[in-house]
Amino acid sequence: MSTDRALDPAHTALLVLDCQPVILAALPGDGDREALLGRVAGAIADVRAEGGTIAHVRVGFTEADWDAVPAANTTFAPLARHRAMHHEDPAAAVHEHLAPGDGDILVRKTRYGALSTTDLDRRLRERGITTLVVCGLGTGGAVLSTVLDAADRDYRLLVLSDGVADPDPEVHDVLLRRVLPSRADVVDTAGLRALLRGD
Repeated sequence: MSTDRALDPAHTALLVLDCQPVILAALPGDGDREALLGRVAGAIADVRAEGGTIAHVRVGFTEADWDAVPAANTTFAPLARHRAMHHEDPAAAVHEHLAPGDGDILVRKTRYGALSTTDLDRRLRERGITTLVVCGLGTGGAVLSTVLDAADRDYRLLVLSDGVADPDPEVHDVLLRRVLPSRADVVDTAGLRALLRGD
C-alpha cells in the first residue's frame, strides 16, 4: 500500500453508524452479528491507538421527532406511527460491545444519514477532521446516505468492506462493488490498519 494514500490519524474520524441492538437484530445469524461487532471493535481500537477520532451515530426519536415526521416519508412515518425506537430505549443505544469512550463523539439522528439531522459535520470540522472512515449498518441505508452526503461536503471517504452489513446481501454486494467506490475507497479492516500506520 503506497504511503501517499496513508491516513493522518489527527484528521481522521471513524464513523460507527447505527450499531444498535434493534438494528443489528435485522441481520441474519447471531454469528454474523458477533463477527461484525468484533471487526468494528477492532477498527475502533486501531483508530484510537493511532490518535484518531471515533464518532458514534445512532438513530432514536423523541415525541417531538415522531410528531415531525410527515406521512409522505415512507421509511420513517411507520416508525413514528408505532412510536418505535424511542431514544431512551436500551435497544436504541450503542451496542455495549462498542460503548463510546472518553473523547468520542456521540450523536443521535432521526433520518438515515449521519450528517443531515445532527451537528456532526460541525463537530468534526472543529476537530480538523477531513477524512471519514465509515462502518456500521446498513449498507443500503445509513452507510449509503452518509457517504453520498459526506462526498458532497468534500470529505475524503473510506468504507470498511468487512465493517458494514445489510439485511439484504444482494444490495450489500452491489453497493460495495458498483456504487460506493465512485465516492469512497473501499478497504477492509486490515487495510485500514495499514493506512493508519503508513505501511
